[in-house]
Amino acid sequence: MLLKNATLATMCRGTPYGLIPNGVILIEDGLIRWVGPEKDLPAGLDLAAGEDLEGRLITPAPIDCHTHIVHGGDRAGEFEMRLEGASYEEVARAGGGIVSTVTATRETPEDELLSGALRRADALIAEGVSVIEVKSGYGLDVETETKMLRAARRIADLRPVRVKTSFLGAHAVTTEYKGRNADYIRDICLPALDLAAAEGLVDAVDGFCEGIAFSVEEIEPMLARARQLGLPVKLHAEQLSNTGGTRLAAAYGALSADHVEYATAEDARALAASGSVAVLLPGAFYTLHETQLPPIGAFRENGVPMALATDCNPGSSPLASILLAMNMGCTLFRMTPEEALAGVTRNAAKALGLDDTGIIAPGLRADLAIWDAAQPAELSYRIGFNPLHRRIFGGEG
Repeated sequence: MLLKNATLATMCRGTPYGLIPNGVILIEDGLIRWVGPEKDLPAGLDLAAGEDLEGRLITPAPIDCHTHIVHGGDRAGEFEMRLEGASYEEVARAGGGIVSTVTATRETPEDELLSGALRRADALIAEGVSVIEVKSGYGLDVETETKMLRAARRIADLRPVRVKTSFLGAHAVTTEYKGRNADYIRDICLPALDLAAAEGLVDAVDGFCEGIAFSVEEIEPMLARARQLGLPVKLHAEQLSNTGGTRLAAAYGALSADHVEYATAEDARALAASGSVAVLLPGAFYTLHETQLPPIGAFRENGVPMALATDCNPGSSPLASILLAMNMGCTLFRMTPEEALAGVTRNAAKALGLDDTGIIAPGLRADLAIWDAAQPAELSYRIGFNPLHRRIFGGEG
């Protein structure tokens, strides 16, 4: 496959967007073999046989690096409660929030969980997404956590998309373990993680480090077990308050710390030292009417890679649009359009530990999005509009 007469936003460092006007991409065996301006085309390539893209924009295919798309039920009722004045924490402490989804997920057969997840995955794929990270965390028992991860794995069998799974058993505690977080980690999370890892269902280990969830001390055994199993870690940290989760994540060399609205300049320096990504989730910020902005300036100053994701979940971020996440990153968090596009390509790949995608370069997977757009900023600029012309996944499409 030879694609010609395109504007290439390669997202390689050095120039804004790694932009190549009048660019050409050669794809063979599912990989990018050559990329560059038409004037530098190697001898022997027949440009006349190429597909004329008429100046369209090509970017790396977007990556959604933080989702909860496998779950039962919905929480539209709680959405209504919050609009009537209840805070997210008040809803959670009253038995709603994550725990309400746990009940529905436990009662939903695996095939039905998969069916619901496929609808959400289809919405993301329709916007060019090539990789979706999917978390467990709505089971809170051994059986349901593994059921969720099996459903997540099956998405990639039924759709042209890659799935990376994260074990999120330390998401909340059920009523029978209320006030006994450490016991819950020992009795439920660690055995569930061991089983899921033994079945090959886990790509990373995550946890919710927050005042309404788990403290640094309570969640550290999960990270230690992940290290024993040879699994990378991620962490929901500093979403509603600063409890030290970001520095804990950095201490374990985490792939990412996610949410991080209440992170500090010290946290940013810790992430920079560890090479971890700050995953920003504006959908939750928007839905929960939050006012504490993540420290974008500190991340920039310290060179912390910033990713963007939908956080697609039934409660705090019922968002299934990577393009809208990009727009929110710009309008709510004041990211630049280039930072937003890097956030769903190059940096999102890094947040998942992927080194074969996220930029357009020779030797990498040919996962590309072709847009009816003239410049990359258009992808963040429009609201509720999908300019995807075509998606190429592993050289197909």
